[in-house]
Amino acid sequence: MKRLAAAFCLILAAGPAAADAMNVKVGVLREQHSRETLSILDIPASDDTLAGALLGAADNNTTGKFTNQSFEAIDEKLDESTDVVAAINALTEKGALFIIADLSPDRLIAAADRTRAKGALLFNVSAPDERLREEDCRANVVHVAPSRAMLADGLAQYLVWKQWRKWLLIKGTHPNDELLAQAYRRAAKKFGARIVEERVYEDTGGGRRSDSGSVQTQRQMPVLTQTAPAYDALLAIDESEVFAGYLPYRTWDPRPVAGSAGLYPTSWDPAHEQWGAHQLQNRFMATFRRQMNARDNNAWLAMRMVGEAATRAGTNAPEKLRAFMLGPDFSIAAFKGVRLTLRSWNQQLRQPILLSDGRMTVSVSPQEGFLHQVTELDTLGLDQPETKCRLK
Repeated sequence: MKRLAAAFCLILAAGPAAADAMNVKVGVLREQHSRETLSILDIPASDDTLAGALLGAADNNTTGKFTNQSFEAIDEKLDESTDVVAAINALTEKGALFIIADLSPDRLIAAADRTRAKGALLFNVSAPDERLREEDCRANVVHVAPSRAMLADGLAQYLVWKQWRKWLLIKGTHPNDELLAQAYRRAAKKFGARIVEERVYEDTGGGRRSDSGSVQTQRQMPVLTQTAPAYDALLAIDESEVFAGYLPYRTWDPRPVAGSAGLYPTSWDPAHEQWGAHQLQNRFMATFRRQMNARDNNAWLAMRMVGEAATRAGTNAPEKLRAFMLGPDFSIAAFKGVRLTLRSWNQQLRQPILLSDGRMTVSVSPQEGFLHQVTELDTLGLDQPETKCRLK
């Protein structure tokens, strides 16, 4: 038996040497995220997103030792004045034809259009905008980050499962707040909930920490939420992190807060530990001395998707790997209880949505009883009959 094992190891060691080594370079194109947050615990790290890609490359290289493949993450950081086309050119000149993109929607589209002629494949790991997956979809963009509709549907399913069907919606005044509000209005209609009233929190500017002490917010939030029609849960719609974090424990009526504060939907959370996620969290903490956030995890998952497809398809050609990822033989494990696949009609990664309170995973959607003829994961977000995407 020992001789057989030794012979098998020799075959594994000798096999890859006979073939040419395959080096896969993956660019990490990332913007600087705002550092003005409601909580100092949420200040983005300097290696935000990049850290996840580096850990994914290390995981890929563990398998790559046996398949004669190597994976490399190349960082390219942008500020507000940086030309995204120049950054794309810099990455492709270094041989990076796979690009993990942590970009705003407009920059993502510009990057996708620029890389089309170069044959590069982009992985959107942060932008939740529906239009990127619908009327502005691109054939060379794979969406790892969930859309706003997927996040809203994940939370809505849980609220409906809890029989909390009447919602008071309070939204901010920034454009993304209205896009998120639209996702929740759609989710309410889709799952049989009702928004009893909508209110607006005006962002008057100023320093968030100096102008919003506990005494002031303790007086503001009850006034904002009083005299509302009877409701079961308050939906905070605040992507810019202006006010939502002040709502829990300060509402006029004792009601749960959800959405952008309280119970929030996310693709990943540092508190998630089910289905073996604990070991991924520990490895990330041991390597980078901080917790893994959603952008980190999306970047890790994008890198793992490239590694899985390259290993199984035996190629590093972007178009061939894209075709394999969209095919029936591709899936990826992500410590979320099920193997994930791509939606062929808009290249969105199907995935469960975690519902967290910042301390633990409260629940995971899709919820029990929400059925679909193909997969329950397609109850989250726009389904194929609803899509406006025409891949080009």
